Amino acid sequence: MTRERLKRIVPLGLLGAGALAVGLLFALRPTPEVAAPEALAPIVRAMRLAPEPVSFTVEAQGTVVPRTESDLVPQVSGEVVWVSPAFVSGGFFEAGQPLVRIDRADALAAVERARASLARAESEAARAAKERDRQRTLAREDIASQARIDDAENGYRVAAAVLREARVALQNARRDLDRTELRAPYAGRVRSEQVDVGQFVNRGAPIGRIYAVDVVEVRLPVPDRELGFLDVPLTYRPSVGGGGAGEAPAAPAPTGPPVQLSARFAGALHTWSGRIVRTEGEIDPKSRMVTLVAQVEDPYGEHEGRPPLAIGLFERARIEGTRLPAAFVIPRAALQADDRVLAIVDGRLDPREVEILRIERDRVVVATDGGLRAGESICITPLPRAVAGMAVRVVDASAGVAAGPDGPLRAAGGGA
Repeated sequence: MTRERLKRIVPLGLLGAGALAVGLLFALRPTPEVAAPEALAPIVRAMRLAPEPVSFTVEAQGTVVPRTESDLVPQVSGEVVWVSPAFVSGGFFEAGQPLVRIDRADALAAVERARASLARAESEAARAAKERDRQRTLAREDIASQARIDDAENGYRVAAAVLREARVALQNARRDLDRTELRAPYAGRVRSEQVDVGQFVNRGAPIGRIYAVDVVEVRLPVPDRELGFLDVPLTYRPSVGGGGAGEAPAAPAPTGPPVQLSARFAGALHTWSGRIVRTEGEIDPKSRMVTLVAQVEDPYGEHEGRPPLAIGLFERARIEGTRLPAAFVIPRAALQADDRVLAIVDGRLDPREVEILRIERDRVVVATDGGLRAGESICITPLPRAVAGMAVRVVDASAGVAAGPDGPLRAAGGGA
């Protein structure tokens, strides 16, 4: 065999041997085992339902305003001769306390004129009465004519009318004399004043503004849907009858729920206790808000170092609402996107429609007869793609084990 022939045969042999080896390896390869992939159920947290009493509260905010506020208006004109030291902005005063005095000279002169007019009217009335009696006596003796009798009767009636007018004028003059001293109609505080000694004041022109300090009010707007959780007093028109002529009987004062007011004052948080006393007369058509009115008694009294509840202070309010003897309180996360709750039965999801009583910031109150039962477990992990019958693993936080429909599956690593 020549060398050239060997050069052609050897490469062909090597190629054939390699192909044979590859074929043997492919024919003798091991067959892999076919196994279905393990479906891992999602890990969820759960809670067991237990009914509990629930008390609702409604939050609102408003500004402190006086219950009674009025302008101080003089009823006579004159020069101011005295102003009380309490009649300054922020000053306190008691009921009946003098606040301003006006010069009495003109009023005293008016009283004297009224007395003189009364004395003259009394004299004229007495003379007219005697003349009437005399003419009546003459008439019985057939001496006086009917015309003279009529004149005497008319003169007496005119004199009697003048006498009554003189008495009323004296009463008015004495009342104007009393009005030269302006007294406080109630215990209160001065909001503003615009008068001083030497100033001339006119009748009917306000000289200051005052308000009572026995009670203050806070107007609290709340959504109309929140009224279902409050026992607020509803104001009805009193029934007609049982009172005086043309007068409706007074309705009893309503009593509403307690309210706790809180505000920051002088760098500290303070609280005051009050009560809802009424609702205002209309519902805001745009915001659907109903305004509740809370009252706080003795707002300026000193109580355990608490500051006064000053007019204009901005308050946050927590109104005590109705109370349910039993309801389910679940976390907000337990309410799924379709407002359903996922019960867990034997490790599988069972979506339930529930009766939601109220949704709050971090919790949902559910009726006990609305689709859930005491002792059941519900999923409190959001599952946006949950379907009925889906297997889940419930984290047992105490053991660190996730349990599914077929028992413990694997270590949960502390839960989801």
